[in-house]
Amino acid sequence: EEDGVDNENVDPEKLYTSPEQVYSVYEALSKIGDMFSVAAAFGNVHGVYKPGNVKLSPERLGKHQEYTKKMIDSPLPKPLFLVMHGGSGSTDEEIATAVDNGVIKMNIDTDTQWAYWDGVRAYEAE
Repeated sequence: EEDGVDNENVDPEKLYTSPEQVYSVYEALSKIGDMFSVAAAFGNVHGVYKPGNVKLSPERLGKHQEYTKKMIDSPLPKPLFLVMHGGSGSTDEEIATAVDNGVIKMNIDTDTQWAYWDGVRAYEAE
């Protein structure tokens, strides 16, 4: 489930972006310019979930890099600029793997909101 949408009976593979889908986006955006990023789904979700409910697969991002590199015959090891949506609550290892596979931007709004409110609560408690 994400944002109230029940994905329980959906083939789990359909919840992830495929290398072919990422390349299709890359191909379309490359016609407009060369400065863009792609947010591929690799198990990341928005919001707060119980530990263990979110199963990230950041290693999939490496497959996206490999596929696009092959398709465009790029000399770059990581031709894609990737974004990690729904990064709040991720482990250090998951973040490191995502960065190793080309993530250059990570959204952590929920963690930021909690940090803000912790500060407000601490101030109010004084």
